[in-house]
Order: sequence, then structure tokens, then C-alpha cells
Amino acid sequence: MKRSKPDEMTIKNGQNRKDIHPGLEVEIVLKKDQKTGKTTRGIVKDILTNSAHHPHGIKVRLQDGQIGRVQAIIEKS
Repeated sequence: MKRSKPDEMTIKNGQNRKDIHPGLEVEIVLKKDQKTGKTTRGIVKDILTNSAHHPHGIKVRLQDGQIGRVQAIIEKS
């Protein structure tokens, strides 16, 4: 996972649906990047996972249309 900028802090792991909502900045792993673990940063548009918890991360659609599982939630300090 890439490092956050100095004025940002990574919180939570993205496994609980209650922690994620539209407009939140997150880092996700796209399906094509699951083997390497490369993350993509973006803003949540839709939550696609229906269950309250998922061990690999809640699946979301970003505002740019990319879909993946949340690995980290970014909080501005």
C-alpha cells in the first residue's frame, strides 16, 4: 500500500460496511490488481456489498466508475 500524504491518515481497514459511505476517500484493490495488491485511490460513489462485514473488504464503485474492495479509508487531518 502506498504511503499517505503528510496531512492524511489511514484509518480502518474497509471490512465493515458501517464505516463506508458515499463521498468517502478510500484506497481500493481492483480485481485485476488483486495478485499484486496495488491500490487505487478515489471517492466512493456506491456501496456494492450488501453484507455488514466482508473479510476481503467492502466492494464499492468509485466516482470514476472503477470497482474494487476497500483496503483503507483515508481521513484528512
